[in-house]
Amino acid sequence: MARSLGRIFRGFQSLCSVPFMKTELSHPCSSMFRTSLRTMAVLPSFFSFKPRDFSLPNSSWGEEMMQLYKYYDSQCEVKTDGEEGQGGQWKRLPSYNRSLKYATGGVYLSKIIQSKARLFTRNVRNPGAAFEYVLFMRKDEQKCVCILQAGHLLEGPPGHVHGGAIATMIDTVTGTHASLLCAPVVTANLSIDYRSPIPLGSTVLIESTVDKREGRKTFISCKVTSTDGSKLHTEATALFVSISVSHLLRG
Repeated sequence: MARSLGRIFRGFQSLCSVPFMKTELSHPCSSMFRTSLRTMAVLPSFFSFKPRDFSLPNSSWGEEMMQLYKYYDSQCEVKTDGEEGQGGQWKRLPSYNRSLKYATGGVYLSKIIQSKARLFTRNVRNPGAAFEYVLFMRKDEQKCVCILQAGHLLEGPPGHVHGGAIATMIDTVTGTHASLLCAPVVTANLSIDYRSPIPLGSTVLIESTVDKREGRKTFISCKVTSTDGSKLHTEATALFVSISVSHLLRG
């Protein structure tokens, strides 16, 4: 579909380059035609099938967030075209929802909206206002770590992060971790103990570890700490159950 729209737009561009068309475009009705051309110029990018990665650095990231990102990113495997990852212990996970191909409505609908898709935790236009985070996974130790910077829209107690926002991130991190082992999965149980509040604007680490796997069940433990590990903010355990793609398609 995107290719067809692109061809149509290029056709309009070629047509407008013809001398007699330049004359016709001086007519008052040509403003509507020019508006249509501008709309067509936007459509190909709208229907792009490559989603935007929201886990990359942006201007809202603080110094601590950037330092931790660089630390883990420096230990990631390096990939070249047509080759497997070379070296490195960690792998950065992109922050967009790649499961839309299973969405109710079919594969064609999912492709159309894929370009705008993301994990709902990052669904805020203003960078830094809510969830700024990036995930890294280490397969050999079955660990996942998330660097989180909490924005002002996540306020619960005055000056601190809402408990529901913390639960959202824990479910996102542990669920992403489990889905990489046996996708797709659903959350069956999430148990959280809040130890100390997280100040708004601060950066914390969310560490997820697989405890055991039993058939379709994956048991994961998680903790939220200060970046130096000196303060424990939250502890949690989660149970995920793998399901079939046909189960998702039934809606």
